[in-house]
Amino acid sequence: MPSHEKLAELLDPASTVLLTVECQQGVVGTESALPELAKEARSSGALANVARLVTAAHDSGVQVLHAVAERRPDGRGANRNGRLFRAAERLPVQQLSGSKAVRIAPPIEVADEDLVVRRLHGLSPLAGTDVDPLLRNLGCRTLVVTGVSANVAIPNAVFDAVNLGYTVLVPQDAIAGVPSDYTPAMIRNTLALVATVAATADVLGAWKQPRRG
Repeated sequence: MPSHEKLAELLDPASTVLLTVECQQGVVGTESALPELAKEARSSGALANVARLVTAAHDSGVQVLHAVAERRPDGRGANRNGRLFRAAERLPVQQLSGSKAVRIAPPIEVADEDLVVRRLHGLSPLAGTDVDPLLRNLGCRTLVVTGVSANVAIPNAVFDAVNLGYTVLVPQDAIAGVPSDYTPAMIRNTLALVATVAATADVLGAWKQPRRG
């Protein structure tokens, strides 16, 4: 864990972007296609911490980018090359473009200045999407990765961002996966090898002074 001074430098609002991953109603909401994951995201406090980070980012001038996974009603362009994708096609709640399921879930608030990037394929919010060029155009050096799941999308996002040259910070209590003990194991044994790991409170402390003009 870096010092407060190092963390404040790392999280400079001028060069930091906060990324929320699949924090959508059909994933972490009350009518989720994945109720076990939704329950874990809420009961662990991860979703509430994402919302706190988004609010603090808005107040501090940190750009927020929401990454949403969805599919067309006809399924065109969607992956079918893995068990996960085939199982998703049979779920009672579908992440269909334009539906309630792909709206950002409460208590996260989406501001007018937030960016929303939607993907129709794959496991990562960065691979094959507009996220990387958007981050570069925004002058991003540090990417704060939050959301779900610690099983699949979060490690994909972290590794892709690191491979693209970004410094990544993971608030350990603002991501969730299943079962509940998997997330800390993933953080300790994998994500901590390539990303800075901190608590939501530490990130909030680095952003506590509003810096908007």
